[in-house]
Amino acid sequence: MLRIRLRRVGAKKRPSYRIVVADSKAARDGAFVEQLGHYDPLTDPPTVIFDEDKALGWLKKGAKPSEAVERMLKRSGTLDKVKES
Repeated sequence: MLRIRLRRVGAKKRPSYRIVVADSKAARDGAFVEQLGHYDPLTDPPTVIFDEDKALGWLKKGAKPSEAVERMLKRSGTLDKVKES
């Protein structure tokens, strides 16, 4: 099963994350299928940048978002677009 989730990158004590599509059994920082964007929690407000078209495509193909990514998609309105179609 494919998941849309966060992949941690960055230095120790300075996290930043990439939003990726990965197999649910793959390690957190392991192999992934495609990168959709990135998330920086250290800025004020936190920065979330992702390709909405790619995310919609993967959601329509059946990829499930993690809890954190689901909150980001709801906040941006992307999940509403999936439910409409």
